[in-house]
Amino acid sequence: MESLYKYARIVPLCPFLTSTLIGLSLFFFPEAAKSSRRASAILSTLSLSTSMIFSYNIFWQLINGSSIHQSSWSWILYEDLSLEVGLLIDPLTSIMLVLVTTIGVLVTIYSSSYMFHDRGYVRFFVYLGLFNASMLGLILSPNLIQIYIFWELVGMCSYLLIGFWFARPSAANACQNAFVTNRIGDFGLLLGILGIYWITNSFDIHDLSERFNELIIMNRISPFLANMCAILLFLGPIAKSAQFPLHIWLPDAMEGPTPVSALIHAATMVAAGVFLVARMYLFFEALPLAMNFISWIGAITALLGATIAIAQTDLKKGLAYSTMSQLGYMILALGIGSYRAALFHLITHAFSKALLFLGSGSVIHSMEPIVGYSPKKCQNMILMGGLRAYMPITGITFLLGTFSLCGIPPFACFWSKDEIIADSWSYSFIFGLIAWFTAGLTAFYMFRIYYLTFEGNFRAASENTNTEKIYLSYNLTSSTVLANEKVLNIVPQSRKDNLIPIESFSKIEDSSSYRSSINDFTFPKESKFTMLLPMILLAIPTSLIGFVGSPFFRVEDGYYLLSDWLNSFQNSSVITSSENWLDLVTNSIPSIVVISLGIITSFILYRPLLQSSQEILNPGEIEISNLLPNFINDWSHYRGYIDDFYNLVFIKGTRISAKLLLLVDRWIIDGIVNVIAAFSLFSGRIIRYMGGGRISFYLTGLITGLALLFFLTVYSTSIFEHIV
Repeated sequence: MESLYKYARIVPLCPFLTSTLIGLSLFFFPEAAKSSRRASAILSTLSLSTSMIFSYNIFWQLINGSSIHQSSWSWILYEDLSLEVGLLIDPLTSIMLVLVTTIGVLVTIYSSSYMFHDRGYVRFFVYLGLFNASMLGLILSPNLIQIYIFWELVGMCSYLLIGFWFARPSAANACQNAFVTNRIGDFGLLLGILGIYWITNSFDIHDLSERFNELIIMNRISPFLANMCAILLFLGPIAKSAQFPLHIWLPDAMEGPTPVSALIHAATMVAAGVFLVARMYLFFEALPLAMNFISWIGAITALLGATIAIAQTDLKKGLAYSTMSQLGYMILALGIGSYRAALFHLITHAFSKALLFLGSGSVIHSMEPIVGYSPKKCQNMILMGGLRAYMPITGITFLLGTFSLCGIPPFACFWSKDEIIADSWSYSFIFGLIAWFTAGLTAFYMFRIYYLTFEGNFRAASENTNTEKIYLSYNLTSSTVLANEKVLNIVPQSRKDNLIPIESFSKIEDSSSYRSSINDFTFPKESKFTMLLPMILLAIPTSLIGFVGSPFFRVEDGYYLLSDWLNSFQNSSVITSSENWLDLVTNSIPSIVVISLGIITSFILYRPLLQSSQEILNPGEIEISNLLPNFINDWSHYRGYIDDFYNLVFIKGTRISAKLLLLVDRWIIDGIVNVIAAFSLFSGRIIRYMGGGRISFYLTGLITGLALLFFLTVYSTSIFEHIV
């Protein structure tokens, strides 16, 4: 067993070495590397698969009762300061290793097809491998210094991948936004680490947690200082996991390739923040004020993300705000002490969200030849609709992910989200109400996304080379309806107002000139097998993995199968609401009711759109947003007005402050210097005319000046003595 733990370092080393090898070959032999595109994808997949095998091995050993293992060795020694690097293998580590490597392998396979026609194909796998290696190194870190190093590497890789298409101004701005926002949180994290070291004189996580708890019990530390260090440390997860108020980078990060979005939102960057709070749980648990702060941040984020997602028209941004909301659930659960439910939801959400993002990538891939390669068009749900008929596998797997994320039993997220909602009700009425209401909003906007994308009829139009437009209409109630309910109408320039029934097409004079237009029209197509396979495989845990937290897998001591895993700190006060079937059913009724209301509301609002008989000549004129009240549309469109507030306060405020400082510098600081210089110049010119060369005149001036100084000195001394 010890030998297996020694080889655990291979887990992050495999993708790191592969990434380095591909990167060096691309740097020194660019032509050869670019010509062997498939080789880089295969090598990346094989190396990460090796890491996955070792991860499952470690996971299996720990399930069978092997002990927690930690090894470290000195890195930097300076007087009393000793910095170490090493490996920590415990239940939390093993679960995260399995999660990251599994999703990483599937995303890598998916990327081999999705990115195949991109010029930066090889470079993409260099970044992707380094991204996976950084996250795996973060998970295995036993101390805060090592965590901080890999934390920054994860941020760097996200910067490179979000801005992968750096030629696009939107992508360049997005990666800068993510980088700067995360630097704010990381600065707080660094201050928190230094403060904790100053208090405990240790960077080792288990060591410092024990010492910190002892100091708290013995009242040898200021509560203000302790909570301040905890909150500063939590600033890192706030930025990394897109929590309010540092969440603004997450929707803009959708400018990166879709496989990157899947990896960021499921297993790497945003998961790092939740992982750090879970890793430092014993430290946070000793501070009720800090725990309350964490829970409120999570609750606000969950609700805010759900409300902003309601009226999004961009497919990926809608899913991004969904991620923000679900991460809020996890942070809320950690803040109220529901450690097990938080990590359980991290697992179930990861598989579900990876499936949804890969499904969105499949949709975008099929839309690009039709509406163009602009992200604003190919990700716009207004131009979609009816895609399930053309992409059945993508549609079904996306629906399964939607079921899970909404919390519909028996899919994965039901078991974890329902437990968080139940624990929130047990902890506080306000938190329970927020979690419960957010679940209803989640069901509403997720089914809205599904309806607009996959149901109804295809709403996009295309222009062929003859400038003749071909349209696929809604289900017309007229005689133009085909047997398959897909109406293809030719609208010549001279007869735009006349719809030609497809049944009458052959009767049109000179109809041969239009036949090529029908054949040239590009309909959505199902993705390739290498893209579908990861989606099919992800659909399995999305549907079934939640059962590990159900009473089906309850063991004799009253805990669930992975209870000791998801609650690594057995001595912590972890809330567990569902102990049997009766508790489970009782606790799940309120959440199921509000989820059902969300789904029904979504169906009622968007049913007229899905069954509309209106012919669409310009898809951009579809007013889908009118189905919701204006204030909801504005709130969602302007992203809760938070970006505008930041722009007003920080950007415009900084510019105004800079202009004021410029005026102060120019007219006060420089003004004083300029006045003194002018006075000296003017005085010098006057005094110059007083020098006539007469010694008697100079002596008179000297004596007069000395007399004045003498009388001034005597007068000042007498005044001072009188005062004393």
